[in-house]
Amino acid sequence: MSSTTLILLGAGNSSRFKTTVKKQWLYSGDSPLWLHVAEHFENSADFKEIIIVSSTDEIHLMKNFASYTYVEGGASRQASLFNALKHVDSDYVMVSDIARCCVPSDMIKRILDAKEEASCIVPVLPVTDTLYMDNTPLDREKVKIIQTPQLSVTTLLKQALETETIFTDDSSAIASLGEIVHFVEGSPLAHKLTTLSDLQKVPCIKAPSARTLIGFGIDIHAFEKNKEMRLCGVKIDVDYGFKAHSDGDVAIHALIDALLGAAGMGDIGELYPDTEDSYAGADSKELLKDTVRRIKSFGYTIGNIDLTIMAEAPKLLPYKAEMKTTLASILDIKANFVNIKATTAEKLGFVGRKEGVTVHAVANLTYFNWKNL
Repeated sequence: MSSTTLILLGAGNSSRFKTTVKKQWLYSGDSPLWLHVAEHFENSADFKEIIIVSSTDEIHLMKNFASYTYVEGGASRQASLFNALKHVDSDYVMVSDIARCCVPSDMIKRILDAKEEASCIVPVLPVTDTLYMDNTPLDREKVKIIQTPQLSVTTLLKQALETETIFTDDSSAIASLGEIVHFVEGSPLAHKLTTLSDLQKVPCIKAPSARTLIGFGIDIHAFEKNKEMRLCGVKIDVDYGFKAHSDGDVAIHALIDALLGAAGMGDIGELYPDTEDSYAGADSKELLKDTVRRIKSFGYTIGNIDLTIMAEAPKLLPYKAEMKTTLASILDIKANFVNIKATTAEKLGFVGRKEGVTVHAVANLTYFNWKNL
């Protein structure tokens, strides 16, 4: 059995990447970047366990892709690593950043093969440019560029991080204990994806698949007297609304479920449970805005939507144009990609008896095409 656990860190918010998509959710083919990286490591070496560190929202979705161990990150890289180490009981731990997405297999092997050489094994690159510290030139032969992954003795790394001192990497933490750090050859291919320009330096990442993802949503709400009615985010001029925990916008609720379905992100009740007081009387437009934010941050682009509103009452034709523009604005798509159909139930069932409304929604997504950036 392997004596090494792999930790992949990806709990950052990608603030320097300057897109709506978190870089760990850029797609290569049909795989998000974090999964591409994890599978590459898994195929390159034998690990006792693979731990993915990310945010709570991302972990909820990540579990749909693979059965790794998932750990919630902290406010910093070091805090995230500390959280992950609580789950490690192997002799050695290899730590890398998901953003360093093209680490060659032979580099991983070099690090693992040297594990008995020191308390921490670190891949490095030589410096080829002239360096200055303030106005003083440095001897570049004595300077190294440090990369990840880094391999450490687990007990020592845990001990080193039990301090308020902030370390920039694992080797710094291990060195602070007076332990030996051993250097092995790194690789220029192991470039870290930090800004948009770095996309040109990660050749192992393919263009996203052209696959279209389709989701379906349905919602039903009964009428309630003396309540304002909102449908597709538009106020309807009647003296009754929808019985619901939130404002009851049945069309937006169905649409949210369609979007979440296409992305494989569960349903509206999981994200915005009606058992929480914070969502009592909530404006459904705000819930849709938050859903769109999540959809985009996880690497998807909204294509088009189609809604069928089944209602004997109220009459919706006068509101359809405003409904289209309202939804298009929130979804950040053109109005012609929003279709709204209104029909009756031919006086059948609770809809036919004018007791409520049913809405069916279909939405499609594609992967964000980062190749166009």
